[in-house]
Amino acid sequence: MVNKLGLYFAVAGAFLAPSFVSIVTTAHAEDTNNGWFIPKNSQPKPVAPAPKAAARHTTAPKVIAPAPAPSDEGGEDGDMQNQPQAVLPLPPVPKPAALPKSTTPPTAVIGVISVPDVMRQSVAAREAEKILVERRDQLQKDVQKEQKAWRAEQQQIQAKAKTMTDAQLQEHGRKLQARVMNAQKDFRNRSRIIQESAQVAFGQVERELILLIQNVAESHNMNLVLHREQVALSVNELDITNEVAKELNKNLSSVFIPAADVDPEELAKNGSMPTTANPDAAPKAEASSVVKKAPEQQDNTKK
Repeated sequence: MVNKLGLYFAVAGAFLAPSFVSIVTTAHAEDTNNGWFIPKNSQPKPVAPAPKAAARHTTAPKVIAPAPAPSDEGGEDGDMQNQPQAVLPLPPVPKPAALPKSTTPPTAVIGVISVPDVMRQSVAAREAEKILVERRDQLQKDVQKEQKAWRAEQQQIQAKAKTMTDAQLQEHGRKLQARVMNAQKDFRNRSRIIQESAQVAFGQVERELILLIQNVAESHNMNLVLHREQVALSVNELDITNEVAKELNKNLSSVFIPAADVDPEELAKNGSMPTTANPDAAPKAEASSVVKKAPEQQDNTKK
């Protein structure tokens, strides 16, 4: 019977070692046991060192000097790195000719903006993030549910192992192997779809934000806009964050997000993805979901 259990865990345990949690999102990557159930019987046991034989020498043994420990650099490469670098003469380079005088650039009129604050105020960005987080959470729940099913199936086979033949154990191992591989493929595909849907949604916000920053800066005669997080000191009059956020909600109150069961790559291949040249390409109900502005946000904008 020990051979039967060893055969089963050799087949099933090999496919239960990787973690699906890292496939979903980096936010859900931390897991106590890598998100997998590994039976104790299948875990390798430490090998106890062999007992030393009793010394029978009547005379003192010869002392052998220990071998030098290898360096971290390793081998000849490490020795070469430790050697001082030779100072070599540099070949001459041509001296550039002086350039003719050109026009003086205009005086810098500086503005600052906090893009993270704009995204937090954006109605479309907040609603898109809410939808995508819900999809990631659902995927995480499905992964955990599937893991529990594998654990239950392992326990059932372990309980019935005494009444099974080697062929039956092999068959159960193959079935569990196929189930794990299919689930792994499905979870990876769903994770990819969520990531690409996020690119589609926030790509729209990003492109609109770039245009609005240019418009707001031009309205204030600004020719240089810096990130507020990289500026040590600035006055409030230079900050255009709130103005850009207000214009963003006015111009982009909703974004297109592919439905949860729709592959963005398929939409792009068959021409159903809405683009600047073809904004009405996407189906209205089946293949897309559009983030709507919240009613209270609409009322505030009108005011």
